[in-house]
Amino acid sequence: MKIDKNQIIVYGGTGYYGRKVVEKLVKKGQSVKVVSRNSESARKTLGDKVEIFQGDVTNRETIIESLKNVNAIIICLSAMSNKLIKRMKQIERDAVIAIMEEAKKANISRLVYMSGYEMREQLLADLGIPEFGAIKIEIESKISQSDFSWTILGDAPAFEIFFAFIRNGKMTVPGGGFNAIPTISAEDVGEITAQVVMRNDLAGKRIKLTGPEALTFPEVAKRISLISGKKVKHIAIPLAIINVVSFILIPFAPFVRFLYKSLKMLNNFPKDLADKVPEDHKRLRELFDYEPVSLEEEIKRRISENKL
Repeated sequence: MKIDKNQIIVYGGTGYYGRKVVEKLVKKGQSVKVVSRNSESARKTLGDKVEIFQGDVTNRETIIESLKNVNAIIICLSAMSNKLIKRMKQIERDAVIAIMEEAKKANISRLVYMSGYEMREQLLADLGIPEFGAIKIEIESKISQSDFSWTILGDAPAFEIFFAFIRNGKMTVPGGGFNAIPTISAEDVGEITAQVVMRNDLAGKRIKLTGPEALTFPEVAKRISLISGKKVKHIAIPLAIINVVSFILIPFAPFVRFLYKSLKMLNNFPKDLADKVPEDHKRLRELFDYEPVSLEEEIKRRISENKL
């Protein structure tokens, strides 16, 4: 593969959102580089039009070498898996800070950081889970105070969050999921992020990425039932059960504890943020050239592929 000296590097490019970002950049004719610990697996995921740099992002030497021939950076690193959760601080905080330090030395100015929809320190403290968003809050602060040409993207959860709780015609949700939440297609996240990094007029902005409406889990269960013609029953189970189980499992499966905190945040999503979702989505339609994938389209796709 011929190496372009104006590459866009995507840290976290094999992840759920990251791979869509890479896909959209490649379709736009961009030269893309992705760092992965397993180059063979990354190649299968991303195809042969992407440069795969084998290495561990928590290793500073990997960062230094991977930044060669790069003129723009997208960071969508996540340790949200049972395999990586113990290294969350190393991956989501320390590595990001190291990337920023080395990018500055390499005179790379364009930086796009993918974060949570909106990180409210006081809300997390009130819920007793201040550490849940601490890393992203810290990183956003460092980026916003830097002299990078930066853009922060506040990504809503993917539509996948609704389907993850469905088994055998039942949507069983710890806490119930009665608060409306913003969600978005991974396709849309990939497309918007690709456009963002290629533009030079979005520096210093924080943009929320969401679909057109905030929905509760019961509402989505009804919508799936209507479209599929098969009843999907919404069932709420006490979040306290997950709390107890996750606490017991901390030494063996710490990811379950992180999942509990995610569910607690989901079940307490602020109404004022949910009410502003249509406005946030309208802003996206004004800023970017794309056709959103609707939840209805996602439901139909899953039905056609026998994934629902």
